[in-house]
Amino acid sequence: MATPEQFEEFVAARFPALVRSARLLVADPSLAEDLVQDALMRCVPVWSRIEGDPEGYVRTVMVRTNISRWRRRRRVMESPTEVLPETATWDPEVAEQDALRRALGELGPKQRAVVVLRHVEGRAVREVAQMMGCSVGTVKSQSSAALARLRVLLAENEVPASAPPAASLIP
Repeated sequence: MATPEQFEEFVAARFPALVRSARLLVADPSLAEDLVQDALMRCVPVWSRIEGDPEGYVRTVMVRTNISRWRRRRRVMESPTEVLPETATWDPEVAEQDALRRALGELGPKQRAVVVLRHVEGRAVREVAQMMGCSVGTVKSQSSAALARLRVLLAENEVPASAPPAASLIP
């Protein structure tokens, strides 16, 4: 049986990694932290019943919470904000990461979740399907469609030639 102290230790050790994953899921730093906090709050009441490694459970809650938020939000009309101004300094690695983040932001939440879980975190197809509450075939088809879309988006918004192509990050 897990104790409150073990929960605190888990949060202290894994919070930054959870926020990094959440940032890729929601493409906004403050929403990412909110998503992680919401997931952790949902895990507190059941913490003592979580068997094995709790990180997978917490990440599953994060993905499902994000999908639920997206479904609720999609009913409300949103208008995009203006494009952020370009930065004054050039760092090829940062530009490549930014291009990938922007491209990920163009994907729907399910495709983004599949790409993050499969290709960023390196999780197995079956594990992703379980985390997302869908079939293995759905994960495969969403992954294929998402990667094809990312290739197109990255080609359209190509990073200048002095940087390595961001498309090389996508298998």
